[in-house]
Amino acid sequence: MTKDLDLYGLKNCDTCKKALKAFDAAGVSVTFVDIRAEADLSAKVPEWLAAVGADTLVNKRSTTWRGLSDKEKAQAEEGDPTDLLVANPTLIKRPVIEAGGKTFVGWTKAAQEAIL
Repeated sequence: MTKDLDLYGLKNCDTCKKALKAFDAAGVSVTFVDIRAEADLSAKVPEWLAAVGADTLVNKRSTTWRGLSDKEKAQAEEGDPTDLLVANPTLIKRPVIEAGGKTFVGWTKAAQEAIL
């Protein structure tokens, strides 16, 4: 696994901060990309959906999710959530980590073991 990776998230996200701190402590080189301001989501979201699927990528515990209409939730669950995720970056579960040609979503034990 390469030690150079891209982390997509939000600067004020506690989980993203934990991941960045762990990478720093392990000496892993990280490029942080703000999903609201810097990421090309129209290109990235389809790649991430293909890699991990909508169930993993869509954050159904977010305030943004709770504010969606039933129609929008159905689109995300049964259809293609790409447009919804591009329009609402906070619906993307964070962090999204690209490392060594693989995509990890969330700062899970599996992601930590695979990357660190």
